[in-house]
Amino acid sequence: MLTKNHNKQAIAQAFGRAAGGYDRFAELQRTSGERLLALMPSHCGTRVLDAGCGTGHFSRHWRQQGKTVIALDLSGEMLRYARQQQVADHYQEGDIENLPLADGSVDITYSNLAVQWCDSLPRALAELYRVTRPGGVIAFTTLAEGSLSELAQAWRRLDGTQRTNRFLPLTAIEVACQPYQHQLVHEPEVCVFPEVLTLLKSLKGIGATWLHQGRSRGLLSRARLAALSAHYPREQGGYPLSYQLVYGVINRD
Repeated sequence: MLTKNHNKQAIAQAFGRAAGGYDRFAELQRTSGERLLALMPSHCGTRVLDAGCGTGHFSRHWRQQGKTVIALDLSGEMLRYARQQQVADHYQEGDIENLPLADGSVDITYSNLAVQWCDSLPRALAELYRVTRPGGVIAFTTLAEGSLSELAQAWRRLDGTQRTNRFLPLTAIEVACQPYQHQLVHEPEVCVFPEVLTLLKSLKGIGATWLHQGRSRGLLSRARLAALSAHYPREQGGYPLSYQLVYGVINRD
């Protein structure tokens, strides 16, 4: 969840540019998505919304379970890629905060690492709740404050700039879930890269380079990259990048 002043068209374009190579870099997304599946209760419902489907990796999972799947994403390019892979039954370009679906039209709503790009988490959850039938289930993952902390620290050390997005504190995520019967699980995850360039490529590869305070300053020169690497907090084995993953499961009353 970012703070404010988002440009959703810019977000969609950033992810759209990453569509073709997204799955090569999306290990964290697959890990979090599998963990979310494990936390969800079994449900006999047949109609699933994959909200923020990306390339459709988990849309395919749900379809293989015999469900009828609606793949929804803000990025038209991501949806086109998902359609080419034939991962779902229906494809819908749309915003999680203003879902183009009728009330109570799905049994299961699944959203893996998408709602952090929304302007308002309460609004996003209210929409996911609205389109889910009573007796259904809503499951989501998001990122909390402290994510990308090492990269943020390296930029501050180098030139004092803020070049990573800020995410909601865990307490704010808890507050957003309070109106619902819910379970929240917070699990930090650390990815380690052999070099800072590989780390930056991984972020670009999943489209997560758009900044809420404006576009990034473009490509890094070799000297600039070396300087950033010198300021990056290194650990044995490489360069760490932390994610504060939050998993939420809501029972639809």
